[in-house]
Amino acid sequence: MSDNKNAKDLRGMEAADLNERMDELAAEHMKLRFQRATMQLNNTARVGQVRREIARIKTILAERS
Repeated sequence: MSDNKNAKDLRGMEAADLNERMDELAAEHMKLRFQRATMQLNNTARVGQVRREIARIKTILAERS
């Protein structure tokens, strides 16, 4: 699984890259939610990490617009 990026790293990325990263994270988030629902998820903290990174990206994109 991919590592978390902090806000400083994300701010250095282009908008298209941020949107692509957000799409990847959204897909991972859905996969993690299904794994949690079927009791197959080992690292439950990852769900929160993905949600926070999505929120960081949305915040950065909103600041730019």
